[in-house]
Amino acid sequence: MKNIGIISKPGKPEPPEILKELIPWLTGKGFNVFIDRETSDVMGIKGYSRSEMPELVDVVVVLGGDGTMLGAARLVAEKGLPILGVNLGGLGFITEVNRSDLFTAIETMLRGECSVEERIMIQADIMRNGEAITTYTVLNDLVITKGALARIIDLETQVDHSYVTTFKSDGLIMSTPTGSTAYNLSAGGPIVHPVLDCIVLTPICPHTLTNRPIVLSGGSLIEVGLKSESEDVFLTLDGQIGVSLKKGDVVKVKKSPHKTRLFIPGERDYFQVLREKLKWGER
Repeated sequence: MKNIGIISKPGKPEPPEILKELIPWLTGKGFNVFIDRETSDVMGIKGYSRSEMPELVDVVVVLGGDGTMLGAARLVAEKGLPILGVNLGGLGFITEVNRSDLFTAIETMLRGECSVEERIMIQADIMRNGEAITTYTVLNDLVITKGALARIIDLETQVDHSYVTTFKSDGLIMSTPTGSTAYNLSAGGPIVHPVLDCIVLTPICPHTLTNRPIVLSGGSLIEVGLKSESEDVFLTLDGQIGVSLKKGDVVKVKKSPHKTRLFIPGERDYFQVLREKLKWGER
């Protein structure tokens, strides 16, 4: 572990402040540091495009919130690079290191004393006229949803080629365990322990109230076909990328061969994370 990449949330004042101290600290220990260009431009130092970084580094440190972490996870998924997330955002379910613990956590990582937790990712192939037009891999979730003025949409759903139902709803969430505390939770889906191997299927505001979330095996193939005429339907990936869908399109979802590898410094109790982030037990 000689080359360290650092990706930060653009526009926040904290990353440049941290990096003014962190970069000389790392280089003084003999490490090569690669800063993403969005941050380096603000600091007036040399930077690298994010697309270059997976080929240049051995590990990635993320300074930001869960959104920055999700983008980094997709970026390095194919290379399988481990990520250390430092929370400068809000809840921070996957960027668990606090700013005050940053240097301690990085030192633990550099000594090789961090455990690495693997999280499954899911892959979506968008099929149009029987052909895959694009493929995406995500850490949190895939969401099919209608626009603000669109009617309820019909989503014909199959699991492992067996017909499940046609959801008449505002949309459908397909979530990893990591993403279970994101949109899935807001839509009434279950919290799933992040290291489990499964996919959660959660309808959004279903017209049939007995349509409930379901937890599927991680090895399942989910196929969702858009049967509505509406032209205002989108597939959203990790809440960050949107793709317009047409009637007849089928979204095929399965577990990705790639995983996100997260550094976990010290002993971590996931239920403590839930208590702190979701304020369990508070009045």
